[in-house]
Amino acid sequence: MAKRTLVTQEENMVENYSQTGAAKNVKLIGKHVFGNLYKIKNKKLLTDIDEATKVVVDAMTEGNMHIVDIFKHKFEGAGGNGVSIVALLMESHSTIHTWPEYDYATLDIYSCGDESKPGSAFDYIVKQFMPAKSERFYSDRSLKDD
Repeated sequence: MAKRTLVTQEENMVENYSQTGAAKNVKLIGKHVFGNLYKIKNKKLLTDIDEATKVVVDAMTEGNMHIVDIFKHKFEGAGGNGVSIVALLMESHSTIHTWPEYDYATLDIYSCGDESKPGSAFDYIVKQFMPAKSERFYSDRSLKDD
C-alpha cells in the first residue's frame, strides 16, 4: 500500500510565502492548530499521564518542535480523572486536556517558525488517541508588515 502524505494548510502557507516572495513581508510565521477529539477509543491515554506524555513528546518530534519543559497534572476525584499536559516549546507550546468520562480531549499546538509542522504533530496525536471523530482548526497567527 502506498504511503499517503497529508499536506496541511500551514505547510501550504509556508510554501506559498517562500514561492511568492511574500516571506519578506512576514516578520514571524505563527501556526496555530487546535481541535477536539470525540469518542476516543484508546481509553488508556485519557487517564494514563505517562503514556499520554509520551505521545505528546513523540508528536513534538514528529512536528520538528523542541521541548523546553513539560508540565502535567492528573485530576482525581469528583471533578473527573483526566489529565492535562502542557509542553513548553522553543517554538511556543502544546496542550492536551482529557475528559475520560466523556471519551473526549482537546488539543492545542501553537508554533512560531518556518521549520515546525504543528499539523503533523496534531495528526500524530489524533492517530494515537483513535477518536471516532475529530475536528481540526487552523489559524495563521503570523506577524506581517503592513
